Amino acid sequence: MISINTNSAASAAAYNLGNINISLQKSLQRLSSGSRINSSYDDAGGLAVSMKLSASIRRTEATQANVSNSLAFLETQDGVLKSADKVVSRMAELVQLATDVTKSSTDTSLYKTEYQTLQSQLSSMLQEKFNGVSLFNSGGYDNTISTTNTLSVVTSQDGSQSVAITQADLGAVAYYVGTGSGSSLAGTSIDTVFGSATGAAAAVSTINAAIQNLATLRASNGSEQSRMTFAADVLAINKTNLESANSRIIDVDVAEESSKLARFNILQQAGTAMLAQANQSTQSLLRLLS
Repeated sequence: MISINTNSAASAAAYNLGNINISLQKSLQRLSSGSRINSSYDDAGGLAVSMKLSASIRRTEATQANVSNSLAFLETQDGVLKSADKVVSRMAELVQLATDVTKSSTDTSLYKTEYQTLQSQLSSMLQEKFNGVSLFNSGGYDNTISTTNTLSVVTSQDGSQSVAITQADLGAVAYYVGTGSGSSLAGTSIDTVFGSATGAAAAVSTINAAIQNLATLRASNGSEQSRMTFAADVLAINKTNLESANSRIIDVDVAEESSKLARFNILQQAGTAMLAQANQSTQSLLRLLS
């Protein structure tokens, strides 16, 4: 049957061509954006999962920055402790020099002056800060290293894990060597220490205790740096895995999509040709009517 009012073939060709055009536009959008999902319509479930993964990645990056800052805090703290080691070692040397019975009171007086200057330097080190946060415990001076002053560093993007880093108790070192000009040496007068070879010899064990405490602080700092470094490594690995999982959901497979684009281009051209052919089919009516 030949009909003027209805051209079913043309309608079917137009419908198919319209669908092909939509698919072609989607393929072009995916290739141009690099994303398989450009709207919630493309993959509603995949988009929801990708949003959560993307948020986890951002939180992981922020946690990495925080851990890096905490590691820098410990490195700065260790740098000060390293300088304190030089100060205390020089103090020990001065006390040892004062044990020389051949030294005059003038000589030992000079040792005492330098020793008191180093006490002041050690005291100033106790006030060092990192971005406004004290590097060291300000709880006072005693002969026991305190580990109660800690800072809790979150090491997971969900906040479920944390690591404590210590504000080192440099006061436990200063206790044995004094903290300023005129201060006592763990209960012994500076004048007594540098007043005679016997007094200096008696102070050697006290200085050794200060060195032992300082060594303990540096060892603790090193162990905390090691743990923070491993925490940073875990975060880096987790971030890589999260990005990989998100990529499988959101990113377009360029090779596959390019093949689809070529296919849709061919179908579009064929559909356009068939639509033209279907529209031409009614021209035979003119010959019947002529």
